[in-house]
Amino acid sequence: MASLSFREVKKEFGKTKVLHGISLDIHDGEFMVLVGPSGCGKSTLLRMLAGLEDINAGTIAIDGRVVNEVESKDRDIAMVFQSYALYPHMTVRDNMGFSLKLRKEATARVAARVQAAAKILNLEPYLERYPRELSGGQRQRVAMGRAIVRDPKVFLFDEPLSNLDAKLRVAMRTEIKALHQRLKTTTVYVTHDQVEAMTMADRIAVMNEGRIEQLGEPLELYDRPANLFVAQFIGSPAMNVFEGTYQDGAVHGLGARWPCACRASAGQRVKYGIRPEHLQPAASGIPAEVVIVEPMGAQTELLLKVQDQTFTALTHGRAAAGPGERMFLAPQAMHAHLFDAAGGSRIPD
Repeated sequence: MASLSFREVKKEFGKTKVLHGISLDIHDGEFMVLVGPSGCGKSTLLRMLAGLEDINAGTIAIDGRVVNEVESKDRDIAMVFQSYALYPHMTVRDNMGFSLKLRKEATARVAARVQAAAKILNLEPYLERYPRELSGGQRQRVAMGRAIVRDPKVFLFDEPLSNLDAKLRVAMRTEIKALHQRLKTTTVYVTHDQVEAMTMADRIAVMNEGRIEQLGEPLELYDRPANLFVAQFIGSPAMNVFEGTYQDGAVHGLGARWPCACRASAGQRVKYGIRPEHLQPAASGIPAEVVIVEPMGAQTELLLKVQDQTFTALTHGRAAAGPGERMFLAPQAMHAHLFDAAGGSRIPD
């Protein structure tokens, strides 16, 4: 296990600036998720940590040792890629043990490490198969097994579940988290899927355009987003946001009064945010028109319109209203968020 430290790390590809001075500390044994939209720099940061990309400025340290000039093979890390990167002509056993053979480890030691990793990942029945004979989930487990046998200080995962179907992604998410809890190895995990980030991370770094917008525990980011970007990126379905004017404990906008427990200056232009589960159908309140009803079993997702603004509401059970019908919405004031309309930063409670 190891602690990691990024200090004012910058990266440019030609004239394009990709990272703008990233500083981040990752604790020993922590599961850190880097999340953000495509092109935000999260995979580049991971590849720099792995030694696969050069650093233009700043330092990266593993256990206090600056590794800017250290070769990738000497950093004691193991990386799991989106594409699995398995050797098609090798069996599962040989794929998993290949890195140890390159180190000229004893044959008995290689066999023991591969067997132990295969047992952890339920790959024992597949050790003599070739990658082409495996499912996507099994191939990803082999890629993880290849990382485990090296017993590295740090695991790096670069969007490892992107090629899997939805059901398998959920199952593999659980497996990776359980693996971390068992091995306690420091892990850095890159994804654009905020659901993966919320369910797996000890802490999340939300990235956007080469900067960290907010760093914190999953529920901290969900309950108290630092700005509009984090508020709308974290959470599924996404937070509802519109612009209005704060006055007397409420935001006035879209022809209605939207209650909130936050406080802003009288007459201040703000962005009002409310998550779908905190916007409930009611006998009276803010008038809305139902556009689409999406039943999901235990919950129902409603797409609604208030004037010309689209909202999403998430209700328990079955919806009583259908498309084209009118209904009222009651925002839960304690769960409303206010953001500065100009800069997008959160207005303190």
